[in-house]
Amino acid sequence: MKKLLTLGAAILCLQGYAQTKSLSDPTFVPDSSTKWDLQRCIIYARQNNIPVKQTAIQAASADLQLRQARLNQYPNLTLSTGLGVQFGLSIDRTTNVYSNTQAIYQNIGVSSGIVVYNWGRLKNSVAVSQFNAEAALADVDRAGNDLGLNVATYYLQVLANKEQIAINELQASQTQAQINITGKQVEAGALPELNLVELQAQLATDSSNIIAARSAYEQSILSLKGLLSLDAAAPFELLTPAVESIPVPSLAEMQPEDVYQIALHTQPLQRGDSLRIRSSQKNTEVYKSMMYPTLSFGVNLATNFYNPFQQITGASFAGYSPVTGAESIVNVGGTNYFVQSPVFKFTQSTRSFGQLFDGYTNQLANNFGQGVGFNLSVPIFNNGQNRINYEQSKLTYKNTLLQKKQDDLTLKLNIYTAYSNAVSALQKFNAGIKSVQSNQQAYDFALKRYNVGLLSTIDLLTNQNNLLRAKLQQVANQFDYVFKMKVLEYYKNSSLVL
Repeated sequence: MKKLLTLGAAILCLQGYAQTKSLSDPTFVPDSSTKWDLQRCIIYARQNNIPVKQTAIQAASADLQLRQARLNQYPNLTLSTGLGVQFGLSIDRTTNVYSNTQAIYQNIGVSSGIVVYNWGRLKNSVAVSQFNAEAALADVDRAGNDLGLNVATYYLQVLANKEQIAINELQASQTQAQINITGKQVEAGALPELNLVELQAQLATDSSNIIAARSAYEQSILSLKGLLSLDAAAPFELLTPAVESIPVPSLAEMQPEDVYQIALHTQPLQRGDSLRIRSSQKNTEVYKSMMYPTLSFGVNLATNFYNPFQQITGASFAGYSPVTGAESIVNVGGTNYFVQSPVFKFTQSTRSFGQLFDGYTNQLANNFGQGVGFNLSVPIFNNGQNRINYEQSKLTYKNTLLQKKQDDLTLKLNIYTAYSNAVSALQKFNAGIKSVQSNQQAYDFALKRYNVGLLSTIDLLTNQNNLLRAKLQQVANQFDYVFKMKVLEYYKNSSLVL
């Protein structure tokens, strides 16, 4: 028995773990057995809502910019090479002499550089990207929270519409029961047939109200599906907790000034505004550094290879160059002699493809050159662009301060408005309780008088319809109060729980 209990507990734990995991699993695919509560609706909406996905893509882009800003602090390294064939008069890359030959050549170079000092531009650029990335994540949270609030609105609307269906069905069943009683009295001759006809007309009206309530329920389901990015034809079964079981904080816990002070530190918009202010402040430092010199250090390594298509295969002596009188003169033993150059006749052949690369490694080694050095770049005049950018960045910083102030004022106004709406909703809800009680008593008395023949059918139906309207209005009042309190709870905790 003990083993069976242990096994049962383990199975329950595994089921609970699987259900919790499925809530946050991005690969979760709903089916006909899926039960949708508010938490599942919000999580699924955040994972599948297109505007939220677009905000997440923007956050991913900001993160890439942060990675790039960090990598900019490291040295760059570039390898370059070029292989080609040259024609006509050109410089021999190994002798640096002009020649009219066809040749194959290759250049190989490696270069690296790093910024040594630029007045903190790279460091501040990293800080700018860091704050922007964090602000983008805050935007994702804000989009998700706003979406969650919208989901809660539609969710509560579905619950209210379903409750209204139940009220209308109860109204119709009461009317049908009254028809059965009245029909027997009409058959016995105790009541006129008009009473039965009037009740049957009321039943038709009740049936029409049920159809309208069901239609409103289906429309609210479709609206919720659209917000969740679910297929309109997909199965959808909503868990509907009793409105009385929904946890609602007391108004004493939701004083607007206290909620506002908490919301200043918890709401994603306010957090994002603070990050953008810091980003804008650092961005001003970035533009300021652009007006000062930049010192960098670089290393260069280079070599080349050059081989003509033709190669010398032999040479023969063909005498000396003829004397033209322009040659240099050498005096030997008192006799002047013109200096003549020997003339050789060369024979050439075309290199094969494999011979084109003869001496490749030797040339690369012999032609290998290196260089290191510092580079100082001083911005003297560029049409005032750096100065204008710096002044513009200071204006942007001032604008972000004003934007945060405006958002804080809007937040405070929204919280005080939400509190006022919650107080009004609570008052309407309490008044609705008394209205339902009064109309219920009136209907009960009217029904008793009708059963003894002291009240007309029209008067009975009037009391019955008054009770129906009071119940429907009370349902609306109750859900409106719950929602208004959830709005306050959202501002305080950035979360929604039903």
